Amino acid sequence: MAYISNALRQLVAARAQGLCEYCQTAQTIVIEMELDHIVPEAAGGATEADNLCLACISCNTFKSAYQTGIDPQTDEEVRLFNPRQQQWDEHFRWSENGSQIIGTIATGRATVARLQMNRSLAVQARQRWVQAGWHPPKTI
Repeated sequence: MAYISNALRQLVAARAQGLCEYCQTAQTIVIEMELDHIVPEAAGGATEADNLCLACISCNTFKSAYQTGIDPQTDEEVRLFNPRQQQWDEHFRWSENGSQIIGTIATGRATVARLQMNRSLAVQARQRWVQAGWHPPKTI
C-alpha cells in the first residue's frame, strides 16, 4: 500500500464533506473512514487525488479491488460508481424512508450490490439514524 500524505488525506476528506462517497454515511456517525483507491493499486491505480475517495470501512471492504459488478436487473457486468467522474444523485436515490440506497441505473445497481449497501445491519442502522435526524445527509 502506497504512502498517503496527511495533506492528501485532508484534501480527500474535505472534498467528501465528511461523507462516504459510496453510501453517503457521515463520518460523524461511523467515526472512522478510509481512503479508497477507485482504481486499485493492484490494477495500476495511482495514489493521487483523482483516484482517491473517502469511504466507510464497510464500503471499502466490500469494494476491495473490484472495479466492476453485476447489475442485478440485467445480469450484465458494469463498472462501479466512480465518485471522481460521476455524480451520486445520477446513479442512486434514497428509499422513501431513507434507510435503503436504490440504484437508479446499471452502475448504481451494480455498486449497491457489490458493496452490499443494503445489508440488514446497514439498513437497521440507517433507520435509527433517520429517527435521530442524522440521516440521510443533506449535502448530496
